[in-house]
Amino acid sequence: MTKEIWINLPVKDIAASKLFFKSIGFFRLHPAHEDNPEMGAIQAGDHNVMVMFFPRERFELFSKIKITDTTQSTEAMFSFSAETKAEVDEMAKNVKQAGGNVFAEPSEIEGWMYGCAFADLDGHRWNMLYMDMSKMPGLPKS
Repeated sequence: MTKEIWINLPVKDIAASKLFFKSIGFFRLHPAHEDNPEMGAIQAGDHNVMVMFFPRERFELFSKIKITDTTQSTEAMFSFSAETKAEVDEMAKNVKQAGGNVFAEPSEIEGWMYGCAFADLDGHRWNMLYMDMSKMPGLPKS
């Protein structure tokens, strides 16, 4: 049975990526990789999800395929939850201050979500959402 999930991302600068994610305060740096110049890792929330950073050249070695140009295309968007709308607003502010690109400012979405979306230093796309499940269409009302 799967106990952990590792999301592997190619990055141009390991140290800059670690600093970016530490600055926005949304993941914790994994202590085993905090001082490692060859890779980085951040832990997502309280669950067993790890985001690993690898130099682009090394990533291409084990992925056996060319890395997408994130200025031209997107392969995935990583979504994560917020507990409040204020948390979404704070994330957008932190991302801008850390040098990321907020490409979707915090706003209401479909009447039951509030979120923002941003690109990190390497163009990987992230989406933070606060969801009011009591307003989600199609869910039975209690």
